[in-house]
Amino acid sequence: MKHFSLNNFISRYVTERDESLFTVDLARYHADLAREIDGKSALVIGGAGTIGSSFIRALLKFRPAKLYVVDTNENGLTELTRDLRSAADLNVPEDYKPYPINFGDPVFAKIMANEGPFDIVANFAAHKHVRSEKDHYSIEAMVDNNVLKAKHLLELLLAYPPKHFFCVSTDKAANPVNVMGASKKLMEEVILAYSDRLKISTARFANVAFSNGSLLFGFLERMMKEQPLSSPNDVRRYFVSPEESGQLCLLACVLGRSGEIFFPNLREEQMRTFSSIAVDFLREYGAYEPLYCKTEQEAREQAAQLTEETTHYPVYFFGSSTSGEKPYEEFFTEGENVDHTRFEQLGVIQNAGRKSVEEIEVMFAKLKALFKDTKIDKAAIVSLMADFIPNFEHIETGRSLDQKM
Repeated sequence: MKHFSLNNFISRYVTERDESLFTVDLARYHADLAREIDGKSALVIGGAGTIGSSFIRALLKFRPAKLYVVDTNENGLTELTRDLRSAADLNVPEDYKPYPINFGDPVFAKIMANEGPFDIVANFAAHKHVRSEKDHYSIEAMVDNNVLKAKHLLELLLAYPPKHFFCVSTDKAANPVNVMGASKKLMEEVILAYSDRLKISTARFANVAFSNGSLLFGFLERMMKEQPLSSPNDVRRYFVSPEESGQLCLLACVLGRSGEIFFPNLREEQMRTFSSIAVDFLREYGAYEPLYCKTEQEAREQAAQLTEETTHYPVYFFGSSTSGEKPYEEFFTEGENVDHTRFEQLGVIQNAGRKSVEEIEVMFAKLKALFKDTKIDKAAIVSLMADFIPNFEHIETGRSLDQKM
């Protein structure tokens, strides 16, 4: 196998950009970012994940005096720390502490009370996979993490208000067709309801290439285990690099005005299919040509016969047929006022509709009451969420991504 550079592959074959999409914006606003970050304190929740850790790396291009990171993934925090300490161009502050805890637990409130307030708070803790809506158990956990705990965090922050608060969203919150997107739309509703009491911003953005747990990340795992590659061949997606995801969130967090929703300025022709990326990946990773298989079983059988002399690698590409799979991506919806002039490569939604805190409380009461019912099913939760989000049109096929290779 020839040497493989993941960052170079992403740049050449996925984003097709030689430099970051946000290079101009970062240079233009460098002084503003430095003024708001240098010497300040930051708390990053969900910081061990791909986007959260990329945000931290973007943050540490500047000189914060204090950085605390919270995540339930203890191993992820360990690798994050090793990575930060090993990088030559990052300014890790003396007061750096990673905590393997849940931001919904009482011990987190102790950190806020004893170590806060923080100048910058960014929340990346989320269920992010469409596959996590397989049934009412997984949906309840998703809504709890993405929505209910987000509100709990906001209530904590009212007592210890940061100068900047950011909570990540997703492009799937625009006209959602899956529960993950709908949960993030509810999260947007929650934070916007508090945007007159806290300075809050969020961002919807594209797929992050090779992010932890993503389909592209799975290509690396499959190759190391000599297993076939599998992906839909009819789903087109926008992509940003991990580095760009962190930069986008940093710009939105620090430079955003309260209640604004950011997104990357990407053009339709920049969309890629997962199957086309898979073919490029095989050629660059191991100089393989794809061996197209008609079924999962055929692909598994072909993978079992791989040898050192193999020149063709088994792939199984298929038409998408699982619940909640949106055939296209969008970052804003009809009626949302978008400013394309303030930044070079960022659009900003400025008038996103927002509910009152009282309306949010009613919504939460209904959700909690439904979750107390031991006989609820997926359809009941989807129906209630549709009451809160009029443009939520759930795509239900009866098949989950967990039924796919």
